[in-house]
Amino acid sequence: MKKPADENPEISVVILCYQEGQRINSFVRQTIFLLEKLPFIWELVLVANYWNDQKDDTPTEARKIAAGRENIKVVSLPKQGGMGWDARQGIKAASGNYICLIDGDGQMPAENIVRVYEKIKNEGWDLVTTYRTERGDSALRKINSYTYNFVFRLFFPHVRVKDANSKPKIFTKEAYSKMQLTSDDWFLDAEMLIQCARMKLRIEEIPVTFDKCISRKSFVRIDAIFEFARNLIRARIKEFFIK
Repeated sequence: MKKPADENPEISVVILCYQEGQRINSFVRQTIFLLEKLPFIWELVLVANYWNDQKDDTPTEARKIAAGRENIKVVSLPKQGGMGWDARQGIKAASGNYICLIDGDGQMPAENIVRVYEKIKNEGWDLVTTYRTERGDSALRKINSYTYNFVFRLFFPHVRVKDANSKPKIFTKEAYSKMQLTSDDWFLDAEMLIQCARMKLRIEEIPVTFDKCISRKSFVRIDAIFEFARNLIRARIKEFFIK
């Protein structure tokens, strides 16, 4: 649906495309196919940030996809951080009433974008996230995730979620306006949830299946759990002083 000049999209889907190159085309096509069935205005924000010293054709591919389409934006900047920094730049560029954040590697089927949208829209939540009931990724990633979520629940028992790092996540524009996100790394997902819980915003989860990534190796490093632990400790201390 074409966007009138004075009307915001109903939903902005922010797709993290880092180092996906030509692979991003398939996931974006699937997402567009699903969104075009919906009876309202939507937009895509393709986040194709890059390191200056690394070869990456993702920005070029993202611009090709967006060419001639008013409802597809490209954010392509020299990187100043990791996933969290990328996500924050993409979210800032989004103008929808609802903002959905998802990885573009295809591990999370695009159909879940519609599922989380329908959940937040029909039931009036402030943020809807997901939890992975089946996982096709490596044993290392499973161990990292289970350990992280266990420690996360110990540190933040009032944030009642099963899987802090799962995507897609969708939230209202109003909820986002109340957040003060600063994370530059993988902690951004948890930071969102912690801030929403502190503000007593309404959070809900739905189950999803997480597919195997067959096109490349995971960007999650073996030391990710230690990075998560440091971030959790800092966040717990910060929460203590805020209260």
